Amino acid sequence: MALHGVALVDKPAGMTSFSVVSRLRRIFRTLGVSKAGHTGTLDPLATGLLPICIGESTKFAQRLLDADKGYFATIKLGIATTTADAEGEITARSDVLVDTENFSAMLAKFHGKIEQVPPIYSALKIDGRPAYEYARAGQPIEMKSRTVEIYAATLVAARPELQEFDIAVSCSKGTYIRTLAVDLAIALGSVGHLAGLRRTRTGGFELSASYSLDAWMETDDATRQSWLLPTESLVAEFQSLDLTAQQATDICNGKLVALGADASLLAVAAAQSTPTLVRLHDSNQGFLGLGALSADGTLRAERLLATQSGD
Repeated sequence: MALHGVALVDKPAGMTSFSVVSRLRRIFRTLGVSKAGHTGTLDPLATGLLPICIGESTKFAQRLLDADKGYFATIKLGIATTTADAEGEITARSDVLVDTENFSAMLAKFHGKIEQVPPIYSALKIDGRPAYEYARAGQPIEMKSRTVEIYAATLVAARPELQEFDIAVSCSKGTYIRTLAVDLAIALGSVGHLAGLRRTRTGGFELSASYSLDAWMETDDATRQSWLLPTESLVAEFQSLDLTAQQATDICNGKLVALGADASLLAVAAAQSTPTLVRLHDSNQGFLGLGALSADGTLRAERLLATQSGD
């Protein structure tokens, strides 16, 4: 039986996200898994939640790439770096001393939708190449501003004598906490960088449910399988639709299915201008994947698992 699911890894500092995925892929290969992929890059400096899709779950990885995120970050004022984090070379210093009250008040002004210019030392693709490749080669490149949203940002702890401030941030996809650190510092009349970052949430997944990379590597296969979350957890926000055995067979064979006027989700579909995505289950309650339900009751396959085994 093919194995698939979501591995929640607490990424250690000093490793790339790609390296973590490679290690997970290697330990699951003995269980017949050949595919694995992460759901949003964490810089080597950063630690915390890195959900990794195993096997067929990779088909739904984009759901988490687009999901909101949560972070715990440490901002260091008074020192600017080339990379906007602690790994870069120092480019500027400031003698301005910011107190806790002023920092907290300025942080509040960054709530809501804001404009950010992504750091040039980032994995953001420019003409098919990561921006950091241009930066390392000394090639000038324009990083375009983008709109992101900070849902909440609160000061958790402050060490004003060191000009260090710990914050908790809840934000939309595409938000760079390094850029937030730099922009906050400038708004306070100083310079700054991101001294530490820990991701605490991705979509509906929480850091508290994760296991360290060492734990994943050192435990036995049976325990690893028990730690995997079901593939369906990646799309838990969508409503569920149970299909008959024949309907499930038709959907899996690429056919359109007419659900009829009494389908329970038709009212939801009718209220939208585009088809409604729904989680599909067969008569045994096995997760099949996602379907698209139109207002007229027509159901088509959107993204299906190649197998139901393991869910």
